[in-house]
This record gives sequence, C-alpha cells and structure tokens, in this order.
Amino acid sequence: MSSKITVIGNVVSSPTRNRTQNGSVTNFRMASNERRFDTATQDWIDGHSFFVDVECWGELGGNVAHSISKGDPVVVVGAIRTHEWESEQGRRSRPQIKADAVAPNLARGVADFRRTPRPAAAASADVPSVDGPEFPAPVEDLVAGRDYVGQDETLDGENPADLSAEPAHV
Repeated sequence: MSSKITVIGNVVSSPTRNRTQNGSVTNFRMASNERRFDTATQDWIDGHSFFVDVECWGELGGNVAHSISKGDPVVVVGAIRTHEWESEQGRRSRPQIKADAVAPNLARGVADFRRTPRPAAAASADVPSVDGPEFPAPVEDLVAGRDYVGQDETLDGENPADLSAEPAHV
C-alpha cells in the first residue's frame, strides 16, 4: 500500500523526459513553501520549504513535458516514497512522488486545456453520436462508462415554481 499525498507548490527544475526499459518517464523537482499570516505584523511570513522530486510515467509524463515549465505553480497528486541510493558520502535518500496527476494551480493563473488525441481503436463503438456546440470534443474522444454524454431527460426535472426570483438581501 502506498501513501497518497497532494502537494501544492512551484516547479523548480525544468521537466526532463527519458526513455527507460520500463517506458518513458518525465522528472522534475518542486518546492512547497509554508506561508502564514502573522496577526502581530499584519503581514505574510514565509516558513519552511519542502522540496520533492516528481516522476511522471507514460502519457502523464508526455503531457507534463509539453505543458509544465520551471517556475509554474502546480498541484501534484501521487504516491510518496523515499528514493534511496549509495553515494561517495554513504547512503543517501530524499522524498519522491510517483504522480497520478499534475495540474496547473488555477488559483495562481489560467490554463488552456486540450484533450490528448486518442487512437480511433480506443474509442468505443457504442458511444452515442452527439451534436451541438456544448460538446466541443469529437465523439471519438469520448469513452463509454467514463465520459458523460447528455440525454434528453435530466436527472432532476425543473419546476417553474422553483425558478422564481429570490428576494434581494440587504
């Protein structure tokens, strides 16, 4: 069993992509800085920094390599573990996250998300056809059982009486 963790911080080293015998991996280092508001000085105080290596395998790694740069604010979710190795100074270790997800921190900026194109063979044949501007992704990109496809009826019908204007609060 692995220990899951979510870390919010900034990328401190440019992501690097490498091919290994186990597949492709993208690695970067991030820092999460402690900040707190000091009521005595009425100002923010920086505390300790937590540095951690992040490894992203497969498709996630490719997306990270194309989307994330040094200095970017990110949110990383994954399994934390201790990476250990032998060096000239003896046994060494540092924390490492095997990422399940990496995202830009939208509290600090905006992002322009685009789906990764998937091979046609991966698309399910029983995904219904959807027309209209509310579905900008091609139907081939939708996966049955994972992606929501709109239907004519809703889960909870609207009652016009429920839509009446609420009184303004002063």
